[in-house]
Amino acid sequence: MRGLRFVLPAALLVFLAAAAILLLGPGFGLQPVVIGGTSVPPVPSLDPERVARGAELYATNCGACHGAELQGTSDWKRPLPDGSFPPPPHDSSGHTWHHPDGLLLEIIANGGDPALNSKMPAFHQSLTPDEMRSTLEFIKSKWSADAREFQWWITVTSGDE
Repeated sequence: MRGLRFVLPAALLVFLAAAAILLLGPGFGLQPVVIGGTSVPPVPSLDPERVARGAELYATNCGACHGAELQGTSDWKRPLPDGSFPPPPHDSSGHTWHHPDGLLLEIIANGGDPALNSKMPAFHQSLTPDEMRSTLEFIKSKWSADAREFQWWITVTSGDE
């Protein structure tokens, strides 16, 4: 009887953990992501330490333009008089999650496209590749599960994985 006192709570914890995993669904790395009939491996988990470091780096290097809450500039889809676009949001309301990791890291490293008169500066001299990845990991932590799934899918199918 005494052993049962420990077995029942342990079994309950295992059951609750399993239920939570099932309810969280594919955005948490349990199921493959399938879009348009093309399947890719499950979305990888985010590293909490990397996300925390990325939050610090984002605040220092990105927040002034893209917003402390990743909200971007209002009316970010409309070009400015010089033809450049205002800084877009990096949360789920923007388009950052429409692009593969490789392109996002390239933009962080080398800045925005000069052909589009982008004002996005390059960070390859001030951030290491690992710091750029941490910043991107923080940004990903603010996306919805659907946005993370799509961005992971586009990363894998573009060969950036």
